[in-house]
Amino acid sequence: MGDFYQNGIVTTLHNLSDRPIEELEEELCEFAKTRSMSLILPCLYSELETEAMPNIIEHLKKVPYLSEIVIGLDRATEEQYRDALKFFSVLPQRTRVLWNDGPRLKAIDEILKSEELSPTEPGKGRNVWFCMGYTLATGKAESVAMHDCDIVTYDRGLLARLIYPVANPNFNYEFCKGYYARIAGGKLNGRVSRLLVTPLIRSLKKVFGHLDYLEYLDSYLYPLAGEFSFRRDVMTDLRIPSDWGLEVGVLSEMYMNYSTNRLCQVDIADAYDHKHQNLSADNDDGGLSKMSIDITKAVFRKLATHGIIFNQETFRSIKASYYRIALDYVDAYRNDAVINGLKLDTHLEEKTVELFAGNIMKAGEMYLDSPMEAPFMPCWNRVMSAFPNVLNQLERQVELDMKEFGPAE
Repeated sequence: MGDFYQNGIVTTLHNLSDRPIEELEEELCEFAKTRSMSLILPCLYSELETEAMPNIIEHLKKVPYLSEIVIGLDRATEEQYRDALKFFSVLPQRTRVLWNDGPRLKAIDEILKSEELSPTEPGKGRNVWFCMGYTLATGKAESVAMHDCDIVTYDRGLLARLIYPVANPNFNYEFCKGYYARIAGGKLNGRVSRLLVTPLIRSLKKVFGHLDYLEYLDSYLYPLAGEFSFRRDVMTDLRIPSDWGLEVGVLSEMYMNYSTNRLCQVDIADAYDHKHQNLSADNDDGGLSKMSIDITKAVFRKLATHGIIFNQETFRSIKASYYRIALDYVDAYRNDAVINGLKLDTHLEEKTVELFAGNIMKAGEMYLDSPMEAPFMPCWNRVMSAFPNVLNQLERQVELDMKEFGPAE
């Protein structure tokens, strides 16, 4: 059970009473009569073969208030796409699977590339972007939730609490971020959020002084959570990164586009576990190393839009400040783990901090080397301006894929 403390400038909705899921779902079914709801699931084909995804499907089969489930499928051959359609066919909701690697959606991608409007990098951000476009095309949802497909501890209460703030017509929230304690198997997890994002934001405050944007980011209890929900109109103007900076990029866009009283965060799980990334200390193109570089670049880019000027000396100061703050946090997390009987490897924690400190400098160098780089995917409003019929085409091609490759009736 959490406390009722309001942290920062974003409203926090706590789990104070362990309210029965059936009560929440009953209310959501009432909301759905006037404010329809859908779920976006960005998915790799390989995730269908894990222990997490079958459990997620079993829980989603019992969800009564969703009008549509949109699944973005990456890294799938034709045979695997057929298998995925069969896998998801057990869902009772209207379910559509976007075969992102299929010839029909690739053809749309080529059309967008002709005007440099297609995401250039593969990955979760690109997957989410196309799913948002499809959701706009069908127009079947006023409120939309999104979560990852590798959540080992998933239950349908997570989804109910996640979508409730934007589904309740008596609330005025346009966007809601999920948060939770990253505890599983007797261990304290969530290294990138604990050891990179929070101390990096605190170090940026030291270097640049008070900035409303940094206060805003610091208000989120778990900024890297892949679970969030939003009203339909949010998707039209959203510009997001295609790399690991997706979550921070989404938060930054919401800050640019909406007043903070239209944003909130909600406690969606007592404990949460998903697929863990390797540290990849010797490989900047994978694991937590790439993740830390992408996230840091996303923060630097957003700060630049707020008028902050960077140079090599600035990044050295940020690194030095970060390193001292992060090491202090290692001690704090160790003590927190001890009092709760959890495991925490202090040596590995400090090695992780050392890696992240080096990657702050690498992210800074990349930023200075590519000042004209277009880091964000275009918003769908711009895409529709260039290609007014693109959403109709997207919807039609998905339907054709589903009809051609889906299981026989």
